[in-house]
Amino acid sequence: MARTTVPQVIKAKGQRKLCMLTAYDSAMAFFVDQCEIDMILVGDSLAMAALGQVDTLSVTMEDMIHHTLAVSRVANQSLVIADMPFMSYQASVEQAVSNAGRMLKEGRAGAVKVEGGESIFPHIQGMVKAGIPVMGHLGLTPQSIAQLGGYKVQGRGSAGEKILQEAGRLEQAGCFSLVLEAVPPGLASRITSSLSIPTIGIGAGPDCDGQVLVINDLLGMNTKFTPRFVKKYADLAGIITEALHRYRREVQRGDFPDSSHCYKDD
Repeated sequence: MARTTVPQVIKAKGQRKLCMLTAYDSAMAFFVDQCEIDMILVGDSLAMAALGQVDTLSVTMEDMIHHTLAVSRVANQSLVIADMPFMSYQASVEQAVSNAGRMLKEGRAGAVKVEGGESIFPHIQGMVKAGIPVMGHLGLTPQSIAQLGGYKVQGRGSAGEKILQEAGRLEQAGCFSLVLEAVPPGLASRITSSLSIPTIGIGAGPDCDGQVLVINDLLGMNTKFTPRFVKKYADLAGIITEALHRYRREVQRGDFPDSSHCYKDD
């Protein structure tokens, strides 16, 4: 199966649901890619999922390029999309184009994702004009968490109209798809039906054109906090913990290694 392309993602709207998952290294990306997930997002959520940070704000371009390259090396079927980290694109159109270009050239991403609306329309236009596919992101935008006052639902009441309008402007600016995070399902449905590009929901209800989850949440590896919109498809935290306890017990008792795990003397 050939790698998913941006035109194929756009064409899927109204034809079938799209699947996207995060991955941050080649080991996990291999499994995601083998399962024919349409898109792999190398999210700036790697800050918390892989780097031990408390939010996404501290992740750097170098971090993102490093992890994106690790994913793209093994992804033969999924379209690899790299998050543009905080302050890597907001300052100017020139900065946005230069850094997005690095994601494709050095990280071998197939597209980039940016957060925000009106303030970055020119930046998106500049990237698209330079030949860089851009995925937008509205609703709860973690890079703006200080401004939003926490991780909470966005777009209730009249605030939803602004998100609806910005979604249309993002399409006009050239985005090939749009993530909607933590918005009411009714608003997500209105946005989805108003656009000719696909919407990818995370905490935005069932009417989006596709869904995305953080791989650590889906696999039950996050023991600290689970957002309401996450469905755990496995409990790897329990499996991993039990395996490590067994290893420690067997080493301490002298049960491991036994003869089957040793080379012959001759």
